[in-house]
Amino acid sequence: MIATIAEMLTYQFATRAMIVGVLVSLCAALLGVSLVLKRYSMIGDGLSHVGFGTLAIATGLNLAPLTVSIPVVVLAAFLMLRISENGKIKGDAAIALISTSSLAIGVVVISLTTGMNTDVCNYMFGSILAMSKNDVKLSIVLAAVVLALFVFFYNKIFAVAFDENFARATGVRTGAYNMIIALLTAVTIVLGMRMMGALLISSLIIFPALTSMRVCKRFVSVTVCSAIVSVVCFSIGVVLSYAYPIPTGASVVLVNIAAFLLFWAVSLFKVRRATT
Repeated sequence: MIATIAEMLTYQFATRAMIVGVLVSLCAALLGVSLVLKRYSMIGDGLSHVGFGTLAIATGLNLAPLTVSIPVVVLAAFLMLRISENGKIKGDAAIALISTSSLAIGVVVISLTTGMNTDVCNYMFGSILAMSKNDVKLSIVLAAVVLALFVFFYNKIFAVAFDENFARATGVRTGAYNMIIALLTAVTIVLGMRMMGALLISSLIIFPALTSMRVCKRFVSVTVCSAIVSVVCFSIGVVLSYAYPIPTGASVVLVNIAAFLLFWAVSLFKVRRATT
């Protein structure tokens, strides 16, 4: 394993993938805890479909994919929150409405322009070869901004995620902090799509949070454990995708499934030991 990692890191594309992937995994894990607690875990899946539609349009028009996708996905995240909070269409229905529409638009645009080529498969399922030097620079800057904002607003995000009604009663501007969570999630989703793929990026948000919740009970411990699990699982998944001919996104998801089952088994063991 160590020899495989050393060999992999001699290639620039693999080093770029590891750097960006670790940062994105960290961002996704931190935000995932809040989204799971708010029962908004599928927002990642919805925004990834919006991102796929935007990437398809950008590719068809020969525009920079990340530059075009980020503002559009951010607007979609705000729209999902606005519809679910103020409209007659709630939560998961709002996400499904916007995500399926975006995915359909993306497929139509691709069919009429470039066709189902290798780039499209990379966007859908992820590829370790997908990150260019410019993508890496932009991703590092945006990931650093996401992490900085999360740390700065940590207390407010915790209050909104844990008990939004109580936070609102104590004077916290819950609407504004929900928008901040949506903004950070949208940026993270777009950054991770290149390696994880539009169909699998939501796993970076959902799995680490659910895995850490098997054994940790406090918000701080869940958040820290989730970040560690996410980074470790991504790193192992990238190494496996390099060693074997499997897409990066699928490899990372399989490792996350294994981690979830391991933590679940540990939680069952702890329960049985406590009752005996």
